[in-house]
Amino acid sequence: MTMPIKVLHIHFGKDGGAERFFVSLAQALGERNVEQRFVIRPRRKWRSEINDLGEIIENNYRRLSFSSLMLDWNLYRLVREWNPDAIMAWMPRAARAIPNWPNALKLTRLGDFPANLKHFSSCDVLVGNMPGISSHCKFLGWDKPVQTITNFPPDILTDPINRSYLDTPDNVFLISGAGRFVPRKGFDLLIRTVAEIPDAWLWLIGDGDESKNLERLANNLAISDRVRFTGWVRDPIHYIASTDVFAMPSRHEPLGNVVLEAWRAKVPVVATRSEGPLWYMVNESNGLLVDIDDLDGFVNAINLLKYTPLVHTVVDGGYRDLENRFGKERIVNQYLELFSGNLGHCHSSR
Repeated sequence: MTMPIKVLHIHFGKDGGAERFFVSLAQALGERNVEQRFVIRPRRKWRSEINDLGEIIENNYRRLSFSSLMLDWNLYRLVREWNPDAIMAWMPRAARAIPNWPNALKLTRLGDFPANLKHFSSCDVLVGNMPGISSHCKFLGWDKPVQTITNFPPDILTDPINRSYLDTPDNVFLISGAGRFVPRKGFDLLIRTVAEIPDAWLWLIGDGDESKNLERLANNLAISDRVRFTGWVRDPIHYIASTDVFAMPSRHEPLGNVVLEAWRAKVPVVATRSEGPLWYMVNESNGLLVDIDDLDGFVNAINLLKYTPLVHTVVDGGYRDLENRFGKERIVNQYLELFSGNLGHCHSSR
């Protein structure tokens, strides 16, 4: 009888698109009978979604602290007793905590471009969610295996939010944006875009350090009555599904998980020519692409979707490419192949 694959996840992320994919992958691996254990930061809003998938250890992993020393000890005890097939860190900070356990495949999954390789000394392989990340690691000098395994959106049925929930008229042209409120996401550009389209309304889905600045900008541009801030929500796709256009004005975007959610919701997408969209989006085929910080370009692209039949082309193209390139089964299979492909070497005695 084949033994189930065992995977230990080490994840110190916060709340956002990357964390939603972490939850989605963990749930998908659970559906495929993978045994899992988790190390996460305390008080994560999504903790309940992985509660039933395996033991959870909570730790902030601050270096040179008693709690980090205790985590190192607990992880060594866990891998010695449980003997996982793979130890999977999520982003560089988590890679520092990978125990040097010879019986497991040790990998770090990267959703952004690392500044250096110093945290990956324990890793056997790096996994980027887009080809540019893998190429970047090689450029930095990584000489071990590197793979590209991309993301899939949450596997949930779309249930559009009633616009009245956010005091928004049903008959207005409604734009949405979603993500962590930080400068690199470019939500200030999106607010300026809405100010240039007099009959457009905006839902900004998320939260973050820039919240007050974005609210102040909307007020200074005299469009506060047309902008709604939802705060952090568990499933942005339901909000996106209620809107006419999804906009991603990022100045830096390694992938852009939320574009995949907009495609699933069959909402047309306008995005900047940042790293991720340049890889998987084709202008006027599955969305519209605009130069970074190009206000006029964003306004024109949104108006193009508003006034021409091109909207049907990009919606159909986005949904098609979602199924062909970002399907859940395909991506989970790639992870299982990665874990299993090393079992013969790492677990010849099992």
